[in-house]
Amino acid sequence: MTQIRIATFNLENFDETAPTAHPTLAERIALMKPQIKRLRADIACFQEVHGQERAGQPRDLLALKELLAGTNLDGANLVSTKPDDDAVFDLRNLVIATHLPVIKHQQLKNDLVAEPHYQRLTAAPPDAQPVPIGIERPILHAQIDIDHAEPGRLLHVIIVHLKSKLPTDIPGQVIDPKRGIWRSADAWAEGSFLSSMKRMSQALEVRRLVDQILGEDPDARIIVAGDFNAEPEEVPVLAICGNVEDTGNGALAPRVMVPIEHTIPNEARYTLFHHGRGQMIDHMLVTRNLLASYRGSEIHNEILHDDSLAFATDDKYPESDHAPVVATFDFA
Repeated sequence: MTQIRIATFNLENFDETAPTAHPTLAERIALMKPQIKRLRADIACFQEVHGQERAGQPRDLLALKELLAGTNLDGANLVSTKPDDDAVFDLRNLVIATHLPVIKHQQLKNDLVAEPHYQRLTAAPPDAQPVPIGIERPILHAQIDIDHAEPGRLLHVIIVHLKSKLPTDIPGQVIDPKRGIWRSADAWAEGSFLSSMKRMSQALEVRRLVDQILGEDPDARIIVAGDFNAEPEEVPVLAICGNVEDTGNGALAPRVMVPIEHTIPNEARYTLFHHGRGQMIDHMLVTRNLLASYRGSEIHNEILHDDSLAFATDDKYPESDHAPVVATFDFA
């Protein structure tokens, strides 16, 4: 294989629903399957894929398999994050779907970065000592053989779903969790601080993983893809990129991760529409050695709705509120 298309797509809480609920899984699939077909992806990185259970069977990615049926990813290898029991998580799995050979894979969650601890100022009752600030979602790393004719040409694919900007709950400070009503502004601010701590902890772990891979093989080809919940100029993205402008060290230039979105015109460079403004929060970053093979990117954002409007309910908009990003590489 010479030309490879790689996609990242947050499917937004992709799951089965009760028979009387709307939208049903069938209604979501009817709208989203054409999106999957349009990707024509050889490697797809999905976020927010929920697991489903059947009596007597381990939890599985049944809804995702139904979505992929009849597309070029029908029957593809599915590499997913998973709990210790070797099934899949009930909520928000990261999944790589590909027909290419996956040589090995791992998930990381506070493996390269210790879990942060913090003594909350506004908790009621107050914290007697610092408490762990847990990370909800692991990082998924797979090594994929991209060329049968030349075995060993591995591509490192790292999928992320960094913590959202929604504030982390603080005991005694949330009046109505469903409507997001807080008792005080300083408690809301501290909850937002905790979320940013989680997001940065994940970003640091990704950057350390990238440096670990490049330390073992300076010629390694790496792609970091997924929902960063951060725009290009925000610190979590910059931390993973490792730009020379930030480190001040020109010797680190070969380790810079390059956002491929830079080749997309600014007016079309967004994957989420919020409060009337397009936001680029889904990214694909590549090592500089992949730029020689890079042929272009697409963001399929033509029908994104404003997810912040009161009437923008799932019943009206069953599809994901994220746009997929696709990059093409030619490894001839």
